Amino acid sequence: MAKDLINRYIWLADTIRRRGRMTRAQLNESWQKSALNTTGTQLCRRTLYNYRNAIAAIFNIDIQCDPVTYEYYIADSGEARTSVSDWLLNARAMADTLTGATDISNRIFLEDVPSARGHLGTAIDAIRQSRAMRFDYYSYSRSRPTRGVIIEPYFLRIFKQRWYVIGRNVADGRIKTYALDRLKEPTLTDRQFVMDDTFTPAEYFRDAFGIVVTRNEPRRISLRADSHTAHYLRDLPLHHSQQEVVHDNFSIFYYRMYLSEDLVREITGYGPRLTVIDPPELKAMVMNEHRAALAAYTPDNRT
Repeated sequence: MAKDLINRYIWLADTIRRRGRMTRAQLNESWQKSALNTTGTQLCRRTLYNYRNAIAAIFNIDIQCDPVTYEYYIADSGEARTSVSDWLLNARAMADTLTGATDISNRIFLEDVPSARGHLGTAIDAIRQSRAMRFDYYSYSRSRPTRGVIIEPYFLRIFKQRWYVIGRNVADGRIKTYALDRLKEPTLTDRQFVMDDTFTPAEYFRDAFGIVVTRNEPRRISLRADSHTAHYLRDLPLHHSQQEVVHDNFSIFYYRMYLSEDLVREITGYGPRLTVIDPPELKAMVMNEHRAALAAYTPDNRT
């Protein structure tokens, strides 16, 4: 019964999220067509009220009713909270779907996120309690670990199957990013902190691709994609600033982003199907990356 209720909550929140705004009559019509409604029950006002309260408590999603149009909608709670709510809905919906597919589990392959198993809980506790974290950090770019790092954790971000914690390094006062799977024995300290109200995760990463934030100004970027690659970029944009101009056999995609190694690697991963038009600095970075890759396959460099 509990699982059935959770599935109904997910259905209601996801239906309103996808449709935008819906009256109770429209919701009831959709409910009649739902596979979850095995008994043909109506979505009465009292039931809807109870579901809304449960969804707010479980998923932190606020479904409100417009007193003028009597339409139900999901209240805007900020980009970061909306992202978490979407994540919870998608994760729960996927979990329920996969639970019913155990008979073919050997034919379903999922991506692993190892960093979520290690220190994600510790980082969440530190953020929730506004307490500094202490850990040793094993960076890929250094031969020796950095001992006794203390940060005031501000927020978490996942990128390419890896969780990162971002916060103020107490020693030098700078905002830094740390991969959770490179932390060793993270612990919460007694040091309390207050996060600056003017500092928001959405604004911090607004012009970044992935987790790299630089001190340089973001640049206007234009990329040329063949028609095949353009389909992928439309379905999964590189960045929220993405804009497209369609031509006969290709598209030009425009962005506003920092120039970073992560961005270069993403572009080079598409090979000749995605090329840089502007700015010249990014074009040079991508060309150098391609040259270095090609040089590794020359006879002199082969083992």
